Amino acid sequence: MTTPTGDERRVRVVLVDDHRMFRTGVQAEIGATDETGVEVVGEAADVDQAVAVVTATRPEVVLLDVHLPGGGGVEVLRRCAALSADPDRPVRFLALSVSDAAEDVIGVIRGGARGYVTKTITGPDLVNSIFRVRDGDAVFSPRLAGFVLDAFASTDAPPVDEDLDRLTQREREVLRLIARGYAYKEIAKQLFISVKTVESHVSAVLRKLQLSNRHELTRWATARRLV
Repeated sequence: MTTPTGDERRVRVVLVDDHRMFRTGVQAEIGATDETGVEVVGEAADVDQAVAVVTATRPEVVLLDVHLPGGGGVEVLRRCAALSADPDRPVRFLALSVSDAAEDVIGVIRGGARGYVTKTITGPDLVNSIFRVRDGDAVFSPRLAGFVLDAFASTDAPPVDEDLDRLTQREREVLRLIARGYAYKEIAKQLFISVKTVESHVSAVLRKLQLSNRHELTRWATARRLV
């Protein structure tokens, strides 16, 4: 890769992750601007914060976690779609997540992210990925690229699960946690919502998927490898 020089070697970045210690670690790894060219101009821990910070700072690249309070990375992408589409100052998104699940990868790429790397990535490789995404490239950790190719290029498997696509992002989060055996109170605490709201989401999921109870829901999610 040709090393950018001058202004090309500077990129403004926002970090979006709900774990403060992880954000601190990433900033320590990539945020030495004089050495890496990366300037961290903002941080956020949930969807609302992310949308506000990205809108206010207009970074060139957003490092975006997939699982966030308030609707997840896909919700951030949805609410920032106009910024991503700006032809003069596009804000590009690079997913940075501990998850290497096919559903997560495909979901954020379908939502508009330019790439997806896992948190095992090294600091230098992450810096390189940031610049590549800034320049319009698509970047993936090696094995994850196969998920995207399978979903969008294969004629053997349709890229869209029509049943799953009936659910909102929040309903998918509740579905996944229910299938993992979490109680309503635990789900409410993890997603920062009320128990009554959890119950409403579960009812909506059961209705949309035409299932009768959480046991059927768990089997449905397991069959699709969502757990």
